[in-house]
Amino acid sequence: METNQTQPPMPPNHLALAIITTILCCLPAGIVSIIYASQVNTKYNAGDYEGALRASKNAKTWWIVALVAGLVIIIGYIAFIAIVGGETFWEAYNAEMQKNTY
Repeated sequence: METNQTQPPMPPNHLALAIITTILCCLPAGIVSIIYASQVNTKYNAGDYEGALRASKNAKTWWIVALVAGLVIIIGYIAFIAIVGGETFWEAYNAEMQKNTY
């Protein structure tokens, strides 16, 4: 007796976003995301739908972590440059203004 089971649709593997966030945002978290994303298709084709779904969720979680980490680093860098560079700019500006004062 055969059972006519239909396999649920394959969950998204998030590979494109994993690669983009690896290149542009945060390398370590992006690599973890790529590893999980590459497991989705393999597990799904092996019949492990739950494993594929779990790998898909992990891939999504890790590319979001990579994106947030990248944004935090970029915003922190901009703030650092603004604080350090801004202070230097104002010191130079005030020195120049004092030279031009009669």
